[in-house]
Amino acid sequence: MINPSVPLSRYQLQSPKGAVSGDLIVSAKGQLQYEVKFRGTVVVDLSDLGILVDAHHLGDGVEAEAPVYSDVDETYPARGVHTMAVNRCREMRIAVTHKGSGIPYTIEARAYEDGFAVRYVLPDRGMVTIRGEASSWKLPAQANIWFFERNNGWKLKSYAGEWVRTGAEKLHTVSSQGPVQGTPLVVELPGDRGYAVICEAALYNYSGMRLAAMGDGIVKADFTEGTEGFRLSGEVVTPWRVTLLSPDLNGLVNSDLLTNLNPEPDAALFEDQSYIRPGRSVWRWWSRGTGSFEEEKAMIDHAEALGYEYTTVDEGWELWENKWAALKELTGYASSKGVGVFVWKRSKEMNDPAERYRAMREFMDHVKEAGAVGLKIDFIDCEDLVSIAFETAALRIAAERRLMVNFHGISKPTGESRTYPNEISREGIRGLELNKMKEGPIPAWHNAALPFTRFLAGHGDYTPMGFSNPGDTTFAHQLATGILFTSPLQVIAEHPEYLLQEPSCRPALDIIKELPTVWDETVVLKESRIGELAAMARRKGDVWYVAVLNGTAEAVALELEELPFLTAGKSCRTVMLSDAGCAAFTREEAVYSSSQLRLQIQMPPHGGYIAVLRPADEVTP
Repeated sequence: MINPSVPLSRYQLQSPKGAVSGDLIVSAKGQLQYEVKFRGTVVVDLSDLGILVDAHHLGDGVEAEAPVYSDVDETYPARGVHTMAVNRCREMRIAVTHKGSGIPYTIEARAYEDGFAVRYVLPDRGMVTIRGEASSWKLPAQANIWFFERNNGWKLKSYAGEWVRTGAEKLHTVSSQGPVQGTPLVVELPGDRGYAVICEAALYNYSGMRLAAMGDGIVKADFTEGTEGFRLSGEVVTPWRVTLLSPDLNGLVNSDLLTNLNPEPDAALFEDQSYIRPGRSVWRWWSRGTGSFEEEKAMIDHAEALGYEYTTVDEGWELWENKWAALKELTGYASSKGVGVFVWKRSKEMNDPAERYRAMREFMDHVKEAGAVGLKIDFIDCEDLVSIAFETAALRIAAERRLMVNFHGISKPTGESRTYPNEISREGIRGLELNKMKEGPIPAWHNAALPFTRFLAGHGDYTPMGFSNPGDTTFAHQLATGILFTSPLQVIAEHPEYLLQEPSCRPALDIIKELPTVWDETVVLKESRIGELAAMARRKGDVWYVAVLNGTAEAVALELEELPFLTAGKSCRTVMLSDAGCAAFTREEAVYSSSQLRLQIQMPPHGGYIAVLRPADEVTP
């Protein structure tokens, strides 16, 4: 009798330096499975793989050929936590045949030093129905998992939930919305062995993956369409099923794994990328609602006063009289001030694939002719196949017109900003707009969790810095979110008049004006703890920004003595901002040598801290 626990075939793939290894296995029963080790320890125990096509479970009853190995080694420009991404891994391809149906396909795997990924490639069989996947992860016992929760039906539509933690053994019962969770899931490995993040990469022409908690520490791929599935034609290339791994939070934040797994941009479509410019945007909607033409024109003057690159005109501008003529006049005025204009659009008014998305193409033609630089496309509220196809079409059609895109009401990113760099940001996050809603306000611990949870998947348009409605947080906390939350297009929630005229903002105004949105280098400080304390040093040019969020209801005192990111022997001019009560800043300035500098940080409950360190011989703007 064959012991089903004994593998029939086992194919191992190791990362170039050996930190990560994954075994693809065909069991004695012919079940396709895998396991993943990180630094010699199993982090994904024996778990099923496979895709369900029409009536066939292609992971059950298979035979495999010898693997083919190759290497990937490249660098490419990055936009966010650092400037250059490194894509270095070992790749394995295995030809597999499902014995019951005779259907051949390929399973591809990649092993990086910070993760393991697998996907399925099916040859063209005409129209097929994808009824799901067996793809799963069996997580270690005693692991804790961070997931986002929202106690209503919007949870998996907008991905705007609060980040909370539970034990792996409770994940299938913890949520009032059922056992299906969105990605990423962030796993704290037991025994202080680091972190694992479960997510997907390169989501194109496929339905977005959620994860069904099955009990016993198992999560399994789940899709909006359920068992009815979704129909595809031609070659089927699934997204990558990803396990991101790191011994510490710094490795998680600095990982390029998701963008590495995406194709490079189309050379013809993105031959000219000069129109894709990161920057800051003023925005009226959060504080006072979308304005009239004259009120939105005043926002351009405020953007100029702040030195911001953009203004975002939200829902309501299409009700203006002669809207296209008005928009053209607005963008002309903005251009004279060096300001670009983003305009809002509801997705359902363009989400018709008829005639190659004719409605979308015509709308974007008008936007381009009117002189806007980009669109804020809102209320997609789903990640089924139809929604993903719409998003990809929007990025492509916008790129043909040299327009940037900021998606809202949308699911998580999957690294597509590498392939479509005109995606300048997206929501898919519980952001500051909740402070003006009944569900709000945003708790401080959610903010302190975000850099190590949602932002691991990619950029997020949280719309930070709402000083006039901060919830139960402080001014320094709000300012720190503008530094810690990564978004190449940073849309500032607060009305610019408040930033420019409110006396309590004055000590921070120079920092608010010069705030970077993309960074040359990011270092997560060792004091960080998910949901409790988020502390980073981020460099732009030769200027370092240190930002800290206190997510707890207790006062926190820190002394940052080890500042290895500073150049030894150099002096720096340091501006330090801390809380003076909940709605004011205390500002201190001094010149220190790198060996003398100690950042003494006192934060109240839900408070924050910011320090800006520049070479002492540099003139402060």
